Amino acid sequence: MSIWKKPISLQALQDAQTNTAASHLGIEITEIGPDFLRGRVPVDARTKQPFGLLHGGVSVVLAESLGSMGAYHACPEGHHAVGLEINANHIRSATQGWVTGTARAVHIGRSTHVWQIDLVNEDGQLTCTSRLTMAILAPR
Repeated sequence: MSIWKKPISLQALQDAQTNTAASHLGIEITEIGPDFLRGRVPVDARTKQPFGLLHGGVSVVLAESLGSMGAYHACPEGHHAVGLEINANHIRSATQGWVTGTARAVHIGRSTHVWQIDLVNEDGQLTCTSRLTMAILAPR
């Protein structure tokens, strides 16, 4: 059963990122499932820190982008989702290729959502795990 309450498509998600931090970092939305969103970020000159590793902040941008889009599309028409809190545990570094994130709802409530976003490298190894809490705002 799908959790999406608003129309959702890969093209619409990509279009919404135009001229945003996510687009400047090369983040791509790659898959929509019945209860998850998946996207990826390249590990390149835009996204590495001075020691050649994927910047931890970029992992958080990917996580928050996926969780925020998921929360927005999983809340009723007319409602909006805004971030309340995010945390991230950086488990393993990435130095090349792509890091892929999968966002799944842990809790979808009337006024809050909690999303779990796990990021993996191209070998499927966990690089970061993040938890995002979103406030759901009713129409004014």
